[in-house]
Amino acid sequence: MPSFYIRTFGCRANQADSAGIRAALAPLPETGDWRRADLVVVNSCTVTHRSDREVRQVVRRLHGGNPEARIVVTGCYAQRDPEAVAALPGVRLVVGNAERARLPELLKETADSGPARVCWSPVDTAAECPLPPMGRTGGKTRPLVKIQDGCDSACAYCIVPKVRGPGRSARPEAVLAEIAALTAAGFREIVLTGVHLGAYGRKRGDHPDLAELLERIVRIPGLGRVRLSSIEPMDFDPGIIRLAAAGPVIAHHFHIPLQSGCDRILRLMHRPYRTARYRELVGEIVRLLPDAAIGTDVLVGFPGETEEDFAAGCALLEELPLAYLHVFPFSPREGTEAFALPGRVAPRALARRVERVLAIGRAKSAAFRRRFAGRTLPAITLASGPDGTRVLTSNYLSARIPDALPPNRLITIRLKTGDGPE
Repeated sequence: MPSFYIRTFGCRANQADSAGIRAALAPLPETGDWRRADLVVVNSCTVTHRSDREVRQVVRRLHGGNPEARIVVTGCYAQRDPEAVAALPGVRLVVGNAERARLPELLKETADSGPARVCWSPVDTAAECPLPPMGRTGGKTRPLVKIQDGCDSACAYCIVPKVRGPGRSARPEAVLAEIAALTAAGFREIVLTGVHLGAYGRKRGDHPDLAELLERIVRIPGLGRVRLSSIEPMDFDPGIIRLAAAGPVIAHHFHIPLQSGCDRILRLMHRPYRTARYRELVGEIVRLLPDAAIGTDVLVGFPGETEEDFAAGCALLEELPLAYLHVFPFSPREGTEAFALPGRVAPRALARRVERVLAIGRAKSAAFRRRFAGRTLPAITLASGPDGTRVLTSNYLSARIPDALPPNRLITIRLKTGDGPE
């Protein structure tokens, strides 16, 4: 029986899409060795020019090392520029995001030789977010359940709405059934994800919103823990904080993108909140969940960002009780408003600013970890090796225990003053 291999780029939504691809390709066996695979699926990202370049490099390497394999490219790069993807060596089939669910059918219809076939259409504005089975995780301990896709925002720097389409949500009964099935299959932690997760249910009168959906989820019998992926600050319902504080099911970990700590830059970005709102939200989380890990995204060097703007952003980051930062230099994407904006930051100044924010992030992460030295924390086991077992705490601290334990077990650890727990 022919085997397949999946190479996934980008965000958790893409990782969840890859789990759906695995389910669609069943019963074909999956292999972790791309050199032996008969079918290679590349699930691409296009959020930056670097993402595109990495996809192209990987496709060339895959073809060079396994020239007999059929290479399929899907995902956001395939949606944004299908012809460029089709021109890559070894590619037999290009499948846009709107056509991804038809992948098994398209594979049967695609010849083994000749020009690459392109299957592309606009993302259907009327479609709900499909929710295929998520149990085939590719060896990962924590399955991702993508309950939302697309985005209706218009951030000036972001290409995602053009390649993912408008916001849409999975049916609540489908979400509850899938989480119940994953729980029954023995998974102890489940991660809810989406392109714009906090907008879940917003456009459908018969859908609950995210906070209401979580109230139903935490009542699923046997459920261990639910972790939330990124939620935009303008969509963060305080009810989520109260629900997390009321019991142990929702992980005490929230990723809330800030992008800029300067109100003037937030306006230029078309981000619909200001720093006062962000500061208030973080303060409410810390008040009710003092042990919570709060992470954020920071976009450095947006066109027009002055030294004064940058300094204001750094001051806010240093003030906020954050656990970690994800830092990105501005990357112009053709098709976004920011692509044509004047005032791009010079490369040397951009690199300096990025390093400054990275340094803030390193200091924040170290300080957050020190707070929990000697503390007992709930965690999940991830993988074992010669030097013990990797674990992840509810509040997103990575650690290692000396005992060899199987993955997917909820345990309690005591964190040492060093890099790992006792």
